[in-house]
Amino acid sequence: MGKALDNVRAIYLEGIAGGDARSAVYKYTGHRYTQHSTGVGDGAEGFLAFFEPFVARNPKREIEIVRCFQDGRWVFCSAYQSLNDGEAKWVTMDLFYTDAEGLILEHWDTIAPYVTDTMSGEDMVGGARDVDLGADSDATKAVVLEYTKQVLQEGRHDKIADFVADDITQHADTIDAGLDGLTRWLGSDAAGSYEMLFQLVGCGDFAMTYGKRHACGKDIAVFNLYRVADGKIVEHWMNAEDIGPRADWGNSGKF
Repeated sequence: MGKALDNVRAIYLEGIAGGDARSAVYKYTGHRYTQHSTGVGDGAEGFLAFFEPFVARNPKREIEIVRCFQDGRWVFCSAYQSLNDGEAKWVTMDLFYTDAEGLILEHWDTIAPYVTDTMSGEDMVGGARDVDLGADSDATKAVVLEYTKQVLQEGRHDKIADFVADDITQHADTIDAGLDGLTRWLGSDAAGSYEMLFQLVGCGDFAMTYGKRHACGKDIAVFNLYRVADGKIVEHWMNAEDIGPRADWGNSGKF
């Protein structure tokens, strides 16, 4: 496990789950901490202004890091949160950029409610967790990049089967099971148009994209996490968050 990966896990588990936000933010961030999470200001001061009250009003915090992997200086992390005995349940996907020593410099995320009854019947955070480090990371990322460009951005839905397995396991709460379910959703108003790919990172058989789509009159920040086997996407998770008005941002924005 790389130092950057260790630091990401630690800021989550020590700073948020463990409640020691002050110690964690100073130990695990670098010379700057540029923040893109809604409502959180830049720097250690912004982190503390949000998370110290968060810890105080949520004394019971069950936080599980479900998946986490590193690609150079980039770290992807997904977590499940249950607060105050299940009073609120959330799924988060996070992207971190780190310095040469593995200290965190920048953070992006989306936060979505945990939904029990998904369209596919699969758990939002279920499925494969462990990265197959024997898989070719570059090949995995290439499949996901071409799927994103050709199918999501160019709207070539006739090419979905070139990139996606017929029996894809679907964890996105709004998408029905299998290739047919994904095809129907991509053609719906709810899917809208995929306007921007901001970042693609991957490790082994997993790859993640963070970008923006526009649907039903709203800009939406969205993480898509994919698992690839035999050259096709076999598992998919999605976490999306509406982008609010500029006046409500606590920082420079989601991207």
